[in-house]
Amino acid sequence: MTNADDPEKPKKGDEEPVILTLGGHEIRVTHPSKPYFAKEAKVSKLEIVQYYVSVAEGALLGIRDRPIVLKRFVNGAAAPPFYQKRAPEKRPPFVRTTTLSFPSGRTAEEIVVDDAAGLAWIVNLGCLELHPHPVRSADLHHPDELRIDLDPGPGVPWSDVLAVSMEVKALLEELGMVGYPKTSGSRGMHVNVRIEPRWPFSEVRRAALAIAREIERRAPTIATAKWWKEERRGVFLDYNQNAKDRTTCSAYSVRPLPDARVSTPLTWAEVPGVAAEDFTIFTVPKRFATLGNPHAGMDLVKYSLEPALALAARDEASGLADAPWPPHYKKMDGEAPRVSPSRAKTPNDGADAPKLPSPTGRRVSTMPLLVIAQSEDKEAALAGLERWKTKHPDVAKLLAVADVLVDSMRGRSSTWTRVRVNLRNVPEDLRPAQGTPDPDVELVWDKPKKPRAPRAKKSAAAPSPVEPSPGEPGEGESS
Repeated sequence: MTNADDPEKPKKGDEEPVILTLGGHEIRVTHPSKPYFAKEAKVSKLEIVQYYVSVAEGALLGIRDRPIVLKRFVNGAAAPPFYQKRAPEKRPPFVRTTTLSFPSGRTAEEIVVDDAAGLAWIVNLGCLELHPHPVRSADLHHPDELRIDLDPGPGVPWSDVLAVSMEVKALLEELGMVGYPKTSGSRGMHVNVRIEPRWPFSEVRRAALAIAREIERRAPTIATAKWWKEERRGVFLDYNQNAKDRTTCSAYSVRPLPDARVSTPLTWAEVPGVAAEDFTIFTVPKRFATLGNPHAGMDLVKYSLEPALALAARDEASGLADAPWPPHYKKMDGEAPRVSPSRAKTPNDGADAPKLPSPTGRRVSTMPLLVIAQSEDKEAALAGLERWKTKHPDVAKLLAVADVLVDSMRGRSSTWTRVRVNLRNVPEDLRPAQGTPDPDVELVWDKPKKPRAPRAKKSAAAPSPVEPSPGEPGEGESS
C-alpha cells in the first residue's frame, strides 16, 4: 500500500479519528481538526465531511452510479490539488468501481459512489469537489447529461453571466429541453440537461457546440463560443466540457475559494437576481433543509438531442467547421486548424510567397504575446505577474483586462497555470522584451519539470517565434 492509497493513515501520536455511522457503514474521519480553510473561512476537515453528509441527498443526485475522478486537496483548499483517476487499492468493500477507457488509449478503474457512506469516504480522502463523468456505470459510452458551462472572461460582470444563462434557458426550451441551473461556485454558471443515453460523446459535444454558437449569435456582445482566449469576449460557453474524459464539479461541490463557496442548484426564478457569494458551506445546509434540492426532479425526464443536432447540421451545411478540441485529443475529421489565430500565419504566408518553413520550424506569432509566468502553483504564477507589473508600470497601465491571459491547464494528475500578456495596446517602442518567465516551470502533460535555463532576450516590438501552446483550456476548473 502506498501513501496515495491512504495518505491520511494515522501514525502513532496522531489525533484520534472520528467515526461516523452512515447507512450501516462506519467511516473513519482521520485528522478531523486539520484545517481545510484557514484564510477567510475557518473550516476543519471534519466540518467538510459533516457538510457533505448534511446535503448528501442532493450531492448524490449528481454523482450516484457515475465514475468519479478524485480531485484531492490533501493539504487543504489553499494548496495545489492532484487528480486521481485510479481507485485506491485500499477501499471499503461497499465502494465499487468501473473501468473507463480514455482518448489516450489508457484505462483506469474509477470509483463509483452510491450512498452517503461512499461520499463521506471520498471526502475523507481530501475531495473538496466532486467530479463525476456524464455517464452511468452500465453504459460508459453514451452520456446521459449535456453540460453547458458558462465561463466569464476577466472583467466580465456577473450580470452578463446571468443574462447569458437566461439566453440558454430560452434556447433549450425552443429545443424541447429543460435545463437545470446552478452556480459554478466560482465565477460562472452551469446548466445541465438530462438526455437520453443514445448518442456518443462526440455527438453530445457536437450538440453543445451548436448551442454555444447559437447563443453567441443571439447575444454577440456578451457571449462567445470561441475556443482561443485571444478571440473571446464576454462569457465563454465551453462546449468541450462534453468531450470524453472531461469532468467539472457537480452540484453541492465545495470550491477552494477563501469563503468556502458551494456550487449550488437554483430554480430559474432565482437566476436573474442570484449572488454566487451567498452560497457557502455555512449557508447551504440550512437552504437544503428548508427548500430541499431544486433539481430533485432532474432524473424524471430525459430529453432527445435531435433538435440540437439539427442545429449543428444547419451550421455545418452553412460551412462552419468543427471547433478546436482540447489539446491532448487526436485531430478530428472536419476540425478547424488547432492553432491559435495569433500563430496561424508566418511571414511567408502571402498569396504569392513560396511556402517556406520558419528557421526554427515553429509557428510564428502574429500578436505581441509575452509569457510572464508558468508554474504548477497558480498563486505563484499570479505573484509573478504582479512582479512583472511592478517592473513595467508604464506598460501595465496600458493593458486592458482582456490583455492578461491566465491559462489553467490540466494534465493527467495535476494542473498548471501560465500567465501571458498581449501587448497589442502598447506602443511598439514601449514594449518590453521577452525575458525569462518568473517562475519558469516547464508545462508538460504528466508532471512539471524543473525550471528551464534562462531564455535569450528578444524584442516584443514585432512578432517573433514562440513555442506551440499546450492548448487553450476551458474553465471547468476555475469558472
